[in-house]
Amino acid sequence: MMKQAVTIKDLEQLANEARESIWAQAGQYGREPKIYLHWSAGHYDQVSDHYHVNITGGGEVYLTLPLDVPGQGTWKRNTGAINLAIDGCFDAGSNGLGTEPPTAAQIENMAQVIAAIANGLWLTIDKAHVMTHGEAANNEDGYYGAHQPYAWWNDSYGDGDTRGDLEYLGTDESPVYNPYATDGTRGGDVLRGKANWYANSWKGEQA
Repeated sequence: MMKQAVTIKDLEQLANEARESIWAQAGQYGREPKIYLHWSAGHYDQVSDHYHVNITGGGEVYLTLPLDVPGQGTWKRNTGAINLAIDGCFDAGSNGLGTEPPTAAQIENMAQVIAAIANGLWLTIDKAHVMTHGEAANNEDGYYGAHQPYAWWNDSYGDGDTRGDLEYLGTDESPVYNPYATDGTRGGDVLRGKANWYANSWKGEQA
């Protein structure tokens, strides 16, 4: 398994270099590239080659797949997908993210990783292009085409669902909540919001 510690700047450059290939792969199916966000089953320091980028408990960022290589699993839904993972605990499930919820460092660095890769790929940071596994499973990007949706998970926001991904975040900065939060806040919204904040702040530094 490839395991390479990288910086946020590294990832933006790598995304720049992979952009043409990724757009071509997605274009074969009339799609655009996407970034999918995952909560990795394991523990804080378990780096998995199922994801292009892993973020460990201390916020360290590792590249484990070249960005222009389709990821395992999610690519079946959208060739050209980039998979990012916050590394966590094996006992995550329908009631939360387990005994090791994401740390503040993981959440903040995931947001920066999203911003850097989206910038390198020329992607807008919105639900159409950046989404959690659960959002993709529930077809919240409006995608029902070839490369099947996750049929076993299509009621992601219905009663009786089990869902162990980033719809729950568990730090003081991002309190534990669920998809039924009265303010509508969900994990994907938190991460997209933070990522857009970083992307906009970087633009301000360059101006």
